[in-house]
Amino acid sequence: MPRIVAIVNGKGGVGKTTTAVNLAATFSKKRKVLLVDADIQGSATWWIERNKEKWNFELAQETDPELLSSLRQIEGYDLVVVDTPPALRSEALAAVVSIADYLVLPTPPAPMDLAVLIDTVRQAVTPMGIAHRVLLTRVDSRSLGEALEAQNTLMELGIPACNAFVRSYKAHERAALEGVPITEWRGNNAREAEADYRRVADELQRDWRK
Repeated sequence: MPRIVAIVNGKGGVGKTTTAVNLAATFSKKRKVLLVDADIQGSATWWIERNKEKWNFELAQETDPELLSSLRQIEGYDLVVVDTPPALRSEALAAVVSIADYLVLPTPPAPMDLAVLIDTVRQAVTPMGIAHRVLLTRVDSRSLGEALEAQNTLMELGIPACNAFVRSYKAHERAALEGVPITEWRGNNAREAEADYRRVADELQRDWRK
């Protein structure tokens, strides 16, 4: 059976789809990956279908809770990454979380975003007892202290966070507009942005081996 990894946050605009798409692209270099777009907005689908030949993983768009709850029965993949809807009370989100092996919770380090993320963990993650890590996204390279402070806050609350984080680059937006993952983007800061997600993927894989 594949490992099912859900990308979760109860708030939109935090880099959730960017994380789902680019982690799927990074892992697909060595694994057979399926990305499931369970967000009714369909942002991941829009991104990928702009330039289908540039992707090394398969895409499925599915928002039906009953079908999402049967993802564990899928065959032929090493990893299933699910981009979930940004709504804590969504039936689709509940269905995915109930069968996920691991949750990645992206959030910018800004205090307001972090507060919403902490609520997400307490309401939707901790009660389920699923392994998870918070991933800091949209980190301003000029103020890394904010990211370190956010990591310390999470640690004090007993919420696991990735040591790696994703810096804010225009490359992410431009890759999406061109319909390619950051691994295929060739513009400014492309390699720095790609390296961020590679570090996150490496850290997650170390976590899974424990």
